[in-house]
Amino acid sequence: MSDLPTSSRFALLRNAFLSGLMLLAPLFITFWVFLLLFEKIGGGFRDYFFFFVPSSLREHPSLAIVWNVLATIIVVTLITLLGYVSRYVLGKYFGGLAERFIQTIPGVSGVYNTVKQIVSTFSTQNRNLFSKVVLVEFPRKGAHTLAFLTSKTQGEAQARVGQELWTVFVPTTPNPTGGYLLLIPKDEIIELEMSVGDGMKLVISGGAVVPPWPPIKGLRPPISLH
Repeated sequence: MSDLPTSSRFALLRNAFLSGLMLLAPLFITFWVFLLLFEKIGGGFRDYFFFFVPSSLREHPSLAIVWNVLATIIVVTLITLLGYVSRYVLGKYFGGLAERFIQTIPGVSGVYNTVKQIVSTFSTQNRNLFSKVVLVEFPRKGAHTLAFLTSKTQGEAQARVGQELWTVFVPTTPNPTGGYLLLIPKDEIIELEMSVGDGMKLVISGGAVVPPWPPIKGLRPPISLH
């Protein structure tokens, strides 16, 4: 560094200073923002929460920040509890009242119940029960219908039949909350590449919403019929 010209050494020191400043600036701003929040929120409620503490201790310069932080934590906790109560207690109460009111309206109640069943059946939790979209011959030979593979587990039914059977669910259209539970030999099941979500759309729309195929333009993988 001693061999560098004075201007180069100055530029090097300036760049090092700016790099250090850029590194410390976010930390300083974050600390300043939190300190401001503690002062504004905690300082505003400090005397209400800690009224039992002598004022000499509450307002002591070295302890004021401690009381501000504690008061801020209490405020945040109370706001969180209020949000929890309003969402899970009051929300359920008023939601129940609204649902009971809808159930009393002729015609509307039937549509509401159907939609509610569909949403419940294909919620994120229940949708995980369907691992794959498949085709099976149902209700007769030569007629194919869309189904969802639910399990490959082999139990008593498979042992009694004496072959490997896969469990599939064949939903009805356009209300997929009803359907048929079938145990079908794996060699008679055609596994599809469409997602479970696309399969649901196809069933609910009565076949009107067909997922694009092939997925990638110009690429058509061979269809395996086992």
